[in-house]
Amino acid sequence: MPAPFLMTTKGKGAPKVEKGKPDPAKLLKGKYLTQTWNHWTGENDRLYCGIWESSPGKVECEYTEWEFCHIISGEVVLTEEGKKKGHRFKKGDGFIIPPGFKGTWETVKKVRKHYVILLAGK
Repeated sequence: MPAPFLMTTKGKGAPKVEKGKPDPAKLLKGKYLTQTWNHWTGENDRLYCGIWESSPGKVECEYTEWEFCHIISGEVVLTEEGKKKGHRFKKGDGFIIPPGFKGTWETVKKVRKHYVILLAGK
């Protein structure tokens, strides 16, 4: 069994950063440029854990997977489709997004989070 390790974005043990841009059809506001440091992939490529960050922006999203998020810094608002008011999360907050969630993710202030994603069974 592997030993526990510190997730970091710099130095020894930091994975290569993956840079991303949103699908233009889903971008509603801002640039929403992302960086991902995936530290762990397991359970037959169904489990992913690491650090993710995004510049300000708002995108449409639809989840088919479970995701646990812990905000390290910044601020986001998740708004469920059909709702006027969203849920605001900031530094120190942890939350779960279940499969089937559909709505918007808005990065209000540059955000960095820990994530754990579990894809549906194959």
